[in-house]
Amino acid sequence: MTSLAFPCRASPLTPASISPPVPSPCIKIRRSRRAAPHRRLIAARSSSSPRTVAMAAAAAAAAPVISPKENLPPSLTSTSEPPPLFDGTTRLYVAYHCPYAQRAWIARNYKGLQDKIKIIGIDLADRPAWYKEKVYPQNKVPSLEHNNEVKGESLDLVKYIDSNFDGPALLPDDSAKKQFAEELLVYTDESNKALYSSITSKGDVAEETVAALDKIEAALGKFSDGPFFLGQFSLVDIAYVPFIERFQIFFSGIKNYDITKDRPNIQKFIEEVNKIDAYTQTKLDPQFLLEHTKKRLGIE
Repeated sequence: MTSLAFPCRASPLTPASISPPVPSPCIKIRRSRRAAPHRRLIAARSSSSPRTVAMAAAAAAAAPVISPKENLPPSLTSTSEPPPLFDGTTRLYVAYHCPYAQRAWIARNYKGLQDKIKIIGIDLADRPAWYKEKVYPQNKVPSLEHNNEVKGESLDLVKYIDSNFDGPALLPDDSAKKQFAEELLVYTDESNKALYSSITSKGDVAEETVAALDKIEAALGKFSDGPFFLGQFSLVDIAYVPFIERFQIFFSGIKNYDITKDRPNIQKFIEEVNKIDAYTQTKLDPQFLLEHTKKRLGIE
């Protein structure tokens, strides 16, 4: 799945070249805390309401595997030699700034596959010729080298990683939730385009942008057993969070608009997802993202 909003090449909202990410709290987002595994997904509360109990129990049952912070390799450029391709190593090719690649990266982390899937950074502003010629002819990220084949497209990769590797499941068994998940995945490009349109315009935040945010707010309230799109953390949250992260930063810093105002579900989603190491380990410094975006858009 692709989008005009965030193409993974040098573009206004994706810095052209960057070193491995430096964790930093987003605007109005609390820093991730060290906690017992069963508390990483949903923070423990003193309340004993049915909703809280259900959330805590489900979180404990599906706790992700947590690994220490990785030492990520520098991005490979046009002068870099390729790794020993198709030698049996499973490799996830990413650009550290790319929200699409971030989706597959989060899925890999959440399932505890840091030792089974190796991260390879690609410099999209100076990408190596061998990447297109020998790895992925589409010349985009992310892509996954596995079992002597290379697969691409971010949402397809998230599903592939979920289906073909061990670790916590990224989709619940509930049929209603599965159906809603597909509806939300189909909507990702449309929502990104609606939100992106206001970032690049000189006027106020557009009605279609407000409508998209309100639709996300409503979707986050559909299930009462947790703060995420399907109640508990799933591949739908992985699909949306890299973009919600960036839009919160950009709307605040460029439009002076708070996407969480009068949207408590989005606010809670942001707070809770920032307690998940699998996600926070993939984040970039928000001020860096903002300054580079403003520069590329010609905003002082």
